[in-house]
Amino acid sequence: MLDRQVPVFSIITVTYNAEAVLERTMRSVLNQSYPRIEYILVDGASTDGTLALARKYVHRLAHLVSEPDGGLYDAMNKAMRLATGDYLCFLNAGDSFRGNDVLRKIVESLPDGGLPDVIYGETALVDSEGCFIRMRRLSTPEELTWKSFRQGMLVCHQAFIPKREIAPPYNLAYRYSSDFDWCIRVLKQARSVHNARFTLVDYLQEGMTTRHHKASLCERFRIMCTHYGWCPTVLQHLWFVLRLLVRR
Repeated sequence: MLDRQVPVFSIITVTYNAEAVLERTMRSVLNQSYPRIEYILVDGASTDGTLALARKYVHRLAHLVSEPDGGLYDAMNKAMRLATGDYLCFLNAGDSFRGNDVLRKIVESLPDGGLPDVIYGETALVDSEGCFIRMRRLSTPEELTWKSFRQGMLVCHQAFIPKREIAPPYNLAYRYSSDFDWCIRVLKQARSVHNARFTLVDYLQEGMTTRHHKASLCERFRIMCTHYGWCPTVLQHLWFVLRLLVRR
């Protein structure tokens, strides 16, 4: 049995034709000062130099897979089936940990008396060169529950780290916002949630959700209706619109 004080983090990078940004991501994982890492890279049969780049570090990877898949969330499910660590952390191509000591600081922040079911923290937005743009618009709550996501994606998926044992597969019915649904389902099962209270990741702003913003919002509405009910979700969105109009 693993020492409860030194959990293993299964870090998962899913990528496709991301040669330009992948190495920064991989180095941010492999340069972590915390040693108990299982690094898994799942590539969707890239046609550029992504796979050749990944193979430079193959001796430090627990798994390297490159084959066609059914999209981002299908690849994430594939990676989860390979994972054996205590915690899952998804850090996709272009994203990176905010410093080489992030995982060590997370572990040092953990409370006594056992490992929490979910760990979360702050997220910074960066451009394709890794330069800081701003912090995320939505504020990370002091305390996080499944009901918190009525306000939107308050915690970035990359800064949301659940225990592997409570993490369900991603729902492939959602193409752009299955991570939103996944976080809610994880939190419904979580008995303890820990706020690390510092910035964990730099998130590449031009992610899939950003590129498909309208479709993503429509999916999130459906997801919220599923978890919170149709009427409360409609009322919540009316409040969003009213608040936006007042701010203008």
